[in-house]
Amino acid sequence: MFPVKATDPGVTRQVLADNPDLMLVAFRFDTGAEGRLHSHPHVQATFVQAGRFLFAINGVESEIGPGDSLMIPSGAQHGCRCIEAGVLIDSFTPRRDDFL
Repeated sequence: MFPVKATDPGVTRQVLADNPDLMLVAFRFDTGAEGRLHSHPHVQATFVQAGRFLFAINGVESEIGPGDSLMIPSGAQHGCRCIEAGVLIDSFTPRRDDFL
């Protein structure tokens, strides 16, 4: 089992499963917490397990909630703000070695 790690204020990350080709990660957010704008070479799929989030991907904003998902292309500038406390389940391909 992987440890829970604090990332940004009000945000934790826990790797759920990984291999070199794919990684599954749970991010837990408090209301108002932010995932700062960033980019990475990995393709990312995000699924909202619970809560509401305002995502920005390459300057385009969208609000998503429970059961919604979105794709973030490789190299896209993205981040989010948590509107209602919740959990995001993210997959990355290839694996985010920086999370291990």
